Amino acid sequence: MINQDIQKTANLAELYDYYKNLLTEKQGHYFELYFFEDLTLQEIAEEFGVSRNAIYDSINKTSLLLNDLEKKLNLKSKNNKLKEILDKAKIDKISKADLIIELEKTL
Repeated sequence: MINQDIQKTANLAELYDYYKNLLTEKQGHYFELYFFEDLTLQEIAEEFGVSRNAIYDSINKTSLLLNDLEKKLNLKSKNNKLKEILDKAKIDKISKADLIIELEKTL
């Protein structure tokens, strides 16, 4: 269970790196304080003068939005695939022709 939570958090942090510019300033700020600064929902709520539930809802909606953006845009998965292809090319496990084919499929 703990490993799943850590993986989920790491995935959200990675998605945030890709899609943070598509979030509102408030969404990004709450998300960063919660996930990167390790503030509690209550601490964030007190800092902004809103309810704990408002912070929870915002972070939850932001997390859902990040996952939805990845499903639609696939930036993270495409980037991971490109890295994989390049790693194969670096160690000569893929021919130049196959490299081009793989890159065209991915892009």
